[in-house]
Amino acid sequence: MPESSPLDSTGLRFLCQRCGNCCRWPGDVHVTGREISVIAEFLGISEHAFVQDYTRINARRTGLSIIDQPDGACIFLEGVNVCRIQAVKPEHCKGFPNAWNFPGWRDLCEAVEV
Repeated sequence: MPESSPLDSTGLRFLCQRCGNCCRWPGDVHVTGREISVIAEFLGISEHAFVQDYTRINARRTGLSIIDQPDGACIFLEGVNVCRIQAVKPEHCKGFPNAWNFPGWRDLCEAVEV
């Protein structure tokens, strides 16, 4: 899994087109305690159930990440590009690709320059 990198030095900003390609990229989608509460409430389950059913220890063992489907896609990705938790998705998701990205992300992502 490539390390994430910050916005490039050009300062370009991108607008997500909700293609879902970043959701199919395996890796850590970090969730905070507050995000766990919000997502669990949105799903109508307890925080404990959310943690047990939808998270795992992240690769660096510093917190929790949302689990992947067997093919590496986010567990909340449905169909081609529908995020089941779009209304309450984690900041980690909201930040892509402007707050963070990975080498080669432009080959997969359909975001447009703004």
